[in-house]
Amino acid sequence: MPRIAVVGAGLTGLYTAWRLQERGYEVTIFEARDRIGGRVLTKTLTLKDQSYAFDLGPTWYWPETERLMTTLIERLQLPVLVQATEGTMMLERSPGQVEQHRLPDGQTVLSHRLLKGMGSVTEALAERLNPGTIQLAHRVTAIEATEQVELTMEQMGSRFRQTFDHVIVTLPPRISAHINWHPAFPESVHRQLSTTPTWMAGQAKVVVVYDTPFWRQAGRSGFAISWSGVLQEIHDASPPTGPGAVFGFFRLTATECATLGEMAVKRQVVEQLTRLFGEEAGHPIAVLYQDWANEPETATKADAEPLTEFPAYRPIRLEGVLQDKVTLLGTESDPAFGGHLEGALQSVERWLTAYMGEDES
Repeated sequence: MPRIAVVGAGLTGLYTAWRLQERGYEVTIFEARDRIGGRVLTKTLTLKDQSYAFDLGPTWYWPETERLMTTLIERLQLPVLVQATEGTMMLERSPGQVEQHRLPDGQTVLSHRLLKGMGSVTEALAERLNPGTIQLAHRVTAIEATEQVELTMEQMGSRFRQTFDHVIVTLPPRISAHINWHPAFPESVHRQLSTTPTWMAGQAKVVVVYDTPFWRQAGRSGFAISWSGVLQEIHDASPPTGPGAVFGFFRLTATECATLGEMAVKRQVVEQLTRLFGEEAGHPIAVLYQDWANEPETATKADAEPLTEFPAYRPIRLEGVLQDKVTLLGTESDPAFGGHLEGALQSVERWLTAYMGEDES
């Protein structure tokens, strides 16, 4: 049975390893970070001896259209929440000009969240892998393909090499382009890698936590749109019981977030929420913030450029001996669900079908 290395312990890498180990393959995952999950990042707050999970990466999936993600969550038996939408939405046309609107029934396609955050998916997958499968703090710096594939890695200041029969790279394409490849890519492949935008990489995300979801008492959904504030879109992120929370997507670019700094960004977020939801919003018990543009394992300098349209993602095919020995997978390679967690899973199933003759699960 071939020995397979997976580069990256995000959802794509963990799901790939799980699917392969189910079929008896020997798989090792190498992850540069000191944690699993990649762009899946769930923070836990303990309040009054109870733990609550909040996502600073992907939050939603859509059961009506995302078959693989829905099946995976059901198979892992993870508790699910339907995104709260009941009540009016707030529209901020300009600072000080806030309107309240009721969305027509049935207009919103309901997304789902996980009770313990999206991190519960990656944790559950990791728990199902063979002991020792995941090697954290192992940065792959070079990949050389001949009759086998040799990985060069750095770990705790030491450099070493290891050989496999096949390597699956699940890093964002722009990060993959920074690995030393032997033989070198043709210019066409390098160009596709370096010009494929990394989803979320230029974004920051914030979750603001309160004692209670006080906006619900006023008949509000926690959903807001702003044409002028630092956050352009806000949603309820509250658990079923206990504290209230909202999360927001930023209007600010990566450069603007960096220029302001985290403290100023958080302050402006709370000020905006106060304009939208009233004085109570000015007194959070926690403000959780993640600037993905500052993550070197996620973002490159090129990702600081704001996207003007949704990227046209597609598979990236290698050439020559690399094509036979190395596979590139991930959400940025899926043309239908690129940027979504579903896209990560679709890329894996597409490879299993094409290269291993397996039917999609």
